[in-house]
Amino acid sequence: MTAERAEAERTEAAQPRPGAVRTVAFMVVSFPLRLVQFVLLVGLMAIGIATTVIWVGLPLLFAATQLARWFADVERRWVRTMLRTPVPDAERLPADGPLLQRWRVHLTDPTTWRDLGYLMAVFPIGVIEFALGLAAIVLLPVAVWVAPGLGWIHGHLALSLLGPPKAHRLAARASRLQASRARGVDAAEAERRRIERDLHDGAQQRLVSVAMNLGRAKAKVGDPDSLQEILDEAHADAKLAVSELRDLARGIYPAVLGDRGLDAALSAQAAKSPIHVDVTVDVDPRPPAAVETTAYFIVGESLTNVAKHSGATEAGVRVWRDGDTVVVEVTDNGQGGAELRPGGGLAGLADRAATIDGIITVVSPPGGPTVIRADLPCTW
Repeated sequence: MTAERAEAERTEAAQPRPGAVRTVAFMVVSFPLRLVQFVLLVGLMAIGIATTVIWVGLPLLFAATQLARWFADVERRWVRTMLRTPVPDAERLPADGPLLQRWRVHLTDPTTWRDLGYLMAVFPIGVIEFALGLAAIVLLPVAVWVAPGLGWIHGHLALSLLGPPKAHRLAARASRLQASRARGVDAAEAERRRIERDLHDGAQQRLVSVAMNLGRAKAKVGDPDSLQEILDEAHADAKLAVSELRDLARGIYPAVLGDRGLDAALSAQAAKSPIHVDVTVDVDPRPPAAVETTAYFIVGESLTNVAKHSGATEAGVRVWRDGDTVVVEVTDNGQGGAELRPGGGLAGLADRAATIDGIITVVSPPGGPTVIRADLPCTW
């Protein structure tokens, strides 16, 4: 089993169960829709097939395929809304030209037949779900323990038939992983160049100055006054070099993060901000070090941007676990307008998150508020 396939199966298995109220509502309200779908599709296909020999059936069959595709799109949105199953929109073959040519494309499109298979299978399933949904309204144990499990099963059925084939999902994931790894390599190279530049322009120059001052001190051994002044300069430069090296090391991996975790590290960041920042952290059990480090720098860069560019008077940082994912949200009441631009600071955060297959989203309408969210998986 490849790593991509194993990860895809872990993702599907980790799909959370929908809530009892949503599932019961889904099972009861869906039945009329299922009934209309089944009657229309079966009726149109039966009449269309029976009248094909006199050409009347062709428009009916075309209408049946169009309806099947439309009903399937409705089902995708309905399942996403009620069962919280991430069924993506359909990827269909483009169809242009005359009616018969478009119909031929529809018939050769595997998505059409997957849609039709789901719509035919879901009617008998819907009858059972409707009965259980009515029972769940009366019987609390059915609503609490049985309904969510059935909703979870239905969500996986919808994902299997209405979503892209597993091979396509794996290929898309592999492509996304390849892109994220490439961005991660670029981010690591940029970080290496930054460290090299900081060492060259900062600590290295200080240490060179210390060495030169000590050389001058050797030449002034017989002049106590000059010797004392040169030693004071060397001492000051040495302390500055130590301070710059400490700052550089903190920029690579802050000690407080390793010792005390995200809560203490982010609280320390918030305390240094020129505006008021509320911090809430709940990530037990403790995530991997790579996730903690990424979350730390995302919050740090975001708070820096808030203080410099947003005009905000207060900000909030929330970090919590959602299954195997750590979610980081940074909000502010500033003027808004932030966006992910190539080469910008937020794009750099996205590149850093991509190294562990994380995703950055930014919502910042003009006038605010701004919400920067990072979803960081704990397994990759």
